Amino acid sequence: MSLLHLAIIAPFIIAIFVPFFYKYIKGVHTGWFVLPLPILLFVYFISFISSTSNKQTITESFSWISSLGIDFTVKVDGLGLLFALLITGIGSLVVLYSIYYLSKNTEKLNTFYVYLLLFMGAMLGVVLSDNLIVLYAFWELTSFSSFLLIGYWYDREKSRYGAQKSMIITVLGGLAMLGGIILLYLMTGTFSITEIIAQSDAIINHPLFVPALLCILLGAFTKSAQFPFHIWLPDAMEAPTPVSAYLHSATMVKAGIYLVARMSPVFAEHALWVWLIAGFGLVTLFWGSFSAVKQTDLKSILAFSTVSQLGLIMSLLGIGAAALHFDELNPAIFTVATTAAVFHLINHATFKGSLFMVVGIVDHETGTRDIRKLGGLMNFMPITFTIAIIGAFSMAGLPPFNGFLSKEMFFTGMLSVLEMDFNWGILIPIIAWIASVFTFIYSMILVFKTFTGKYQPEKLEKKPHEAPIGMLISPIILASLVIIFGFFPNILSSSVLVPALETIMPGFSFDVKISFWHGVNEELLMTIGVILVGVILYFTLSKWRGVYGLFPEKLALNRFYDNSLDWMQKGSYGITNAYMTGSIRNYLAYMFTFIIIILAATLFGKDAFAFSTENVAQIEFFEVLLSLIIAIASIAILFTKSRITSIILTGTIGYIVSLFFVIFRAPDLALTQLVIETISVSLFLLCFYHLPKKLTEDPLSFKVRNAIISVGVGAVVTLIALSAHSNKLFDSISQYYIENTYTEAAGKNMVNVILVDFRGFDTMFEIAVLGIAALGIFSLIKLRKNGGKKVEDK
Repeated sequence: MSLLHLAIIAPFIIAIFVPFFYKYIKGVHTGWFVLPLPILLFVYFISFISSTSNKQTITESFSWISSLGIDFTVKVDGLGLLFALLITGIGSLVVLYSIYYLSKNTEKLNTFYVYLLLFMGAMLGVVLSDNLIVLYAFWELTSFSSFLLIGYWYDREKSRYGAQKSMIITVLGGLAMLGGIILLYLMTGTFSITEIIAQSDAIINHPLFVPALLCILLGAFTKSAQFPFHIWLPDAMEAPTPVSAYLHSATMVKAGIYLVARMSPVFAEHALWVWLIAGFGLVTLFWGSFSAVKQTDLKSILAFSTVSQLGLIMSLLGIGAAALHFDELNPAIFTVATTAAVFHLINHATFKGSLFMVVGIVDHETGTRDIRKLGGLMNFMPITFTIAIIGAFSMAGLPPFNGFLSKEMFFTGMLSVLEMDFNWGILIPIIAWIASVFTFIYSMILVFKTFTGKYQPEKLEKKPHEAPIGMLISPIILASLVIIFGFFPNILSSSVLVPALETIMPGFSFDVKISFWHGVNEELLMTIGVILVGVILYFTLSKWRGVYGLFPEKLALNRFYDNSLDWMQKGSYGITNAYMTGSIRNYLAYMFTFIIIILAATLFGKDAFAFSTENVAQIEFFEVLLSLIIAIASIAILFTKSRITSIILTGTIGYIVSLFFVIFRAPDLALTQLVIETISVSLFLLCFYHLPKKLTEDPLSFKVRNAIISVGVGAVVTLIALSAHSNKLFDSISQYYIENTYTEAAGKNMVNVILVDFRGFDTMFEIAVLGIAALGIFSLIKLRKNGGKKVEDK
């Protein structure tokens, strides 16, 4: 196992020790124990920049399930490294911030940091795995760990609801993605992303290509909160603010972005990939920005703004993919869109991470996030206000911050669509511009409704004051990066952007030079228009905000989600109540009927029935006689009216079967059968001692039903046994046991050797099942003995 593998596994290893540190080392915040790990990982991944800048890819493989083509292969290229740096870099700042945000006296820090480390390791596994099955395993682990983090305050109903909602939507998308992965394997014969990309030209016309494309996109859209799956993200804001800053601005919601970028070399040459990503991205961009304006909770504003920004990045990847699809057009124009997507990915992590931390500070120091209660905090929290200005103005796309640069590139990418032969292409830059206006408005609301205006102390739970310096360090660092990347964007060009772009769009050469001034062009005029219209709409917000009331609540996606869960719950109750009658005899009838239908349909539907008398031993008289006795005893059970007689007849059948084992020279099986039969008869007698001696008379229809089912099961099993004997597809394994029992296992009793050596795991699990059953019976006896009360240790 290499250092790369260890880097992914390290968070899981440290997570094991966190509860012990929390329990035995008092007086120290658990976060100080966790903080060194993401810092060390960040430094470790920085060391790969020189390699990826020189177009090198570092690959390490660890054999896992090689027979199925599943190996833990780790690959560090430009794209994977970019996300690894975001995961560990932002993760370091979030852990530092959480040390001051979460109190060691009131919070269960052991569970918080265990969940956070699980998520960090899972995200690293997603972005660095070259095997799709391994990627999927980590993918679902991110959903599970985010479920735990969102529901961290599990005593709150909204936290439980948000955690459940995110889990349901993202896991269902993940299952769809797994379907796409399997389809890719059927087309290529490999789970390796590198090998699948190498075969992309050969599979584009395969009938399974489009279904695989749709399944992969469904997984990406649900994880990255694209419309209409975005509804889980606002409810996930019930998580602690450090979680929101980490999961919902820089990492988890970017997993879908990563998947689209990683799989673009496979699917981008298909027009459906281009238009689905660009289309859903634009709709998400508009709807997220439009919805953010009406929110009154600061984290809700940031939640919908995150949805909007994710849509922006996704739409850019869609437009950029057109460079691979429309060969007749100038690909250089479309590469601008992909460059903007990667650059804005970084910028969004910096300004959105700082804004989430700012909102956490406001909530921590005032006791509320409701903008209707806030205002005038600038005088009390000047540093926090400054950070908020930097982050919000960057999000709005204003100079001189990094968001302005990527927003200009975004407009360039949207305008490039006009060069396509597309009748409605003009709508794309128009929608992008309108969404940018709403982005400007909610950015201004976030800052000025919170920090300026009238101070309302009577509505606040706490007297506001500036946050402690420890809580300010992380947002200050992120805000500083917003400024640095704004003034010096090209420090990222050759080191981070170009290697990532070469991974997304292989075969293209990139020379990324980002600058503020490009003269008076369409992009600059669009930005000026955004500012002018945005300022007017911001100051007239009260006059037109009523437009949100025009949308029927019944048509809301959240209402549809809630109703769907209610319908499924009621439907499942109805179906379950229909067959869960409480009658064990009915349940047995259901099971045996199902067995008859499935096995008979398979046997005759696949033309598997066969009957051959070859290699059949001669049937002796006493074998026929014993068979008749068994048949007579079985039929007699149906007509007896005494429980004791039924038990005796059932035991008779078991003892006669043991005689067959003696005849066929299997004394060990005969002994086992005798022991089991004796115990069974004894247990039956003990149980039926408390029941009436005579059986109640069942109706004729009931007897007929049971007779049909019994005959059906017997007939189907008999036919299967005859077919299994008649269809000799392989040589009997018995000869192998004869030849190897003594030489390989050093045993003379073949049956014992088979049970203990050749089928050792089978026997071990059978013993485990018996042990579990014994523990269950013991628990029931103890509960009965104590009247169902809890047994106290003496």
